[in-house]
Amino acid sequence: MAGRYVITKDERGDFRFALVAANGQTVAVSEPFRTKPACVNGIESVRRIAADATIDDRTVPATAP
Repeated sequence: MAGRYVITKDERGDFRFALVAANGQTVAVSEPFRTKPACVNGIESVRRIAADATIDDRTVPATAP
């Protein structure tokens, strides 16, 4: 089974989505969205952007030239 996006409402009534791995582990949680369509749009944005995203590791010190 592939991962999934789970949409919920928080205590303030805002919508959030979580990216959940196939093993049930939550990988990421979104910012709050005022409307469900905005939340779904956020999911679509992650789908488009994350497929080709690079890793920017800022924990490794830069090497001197």
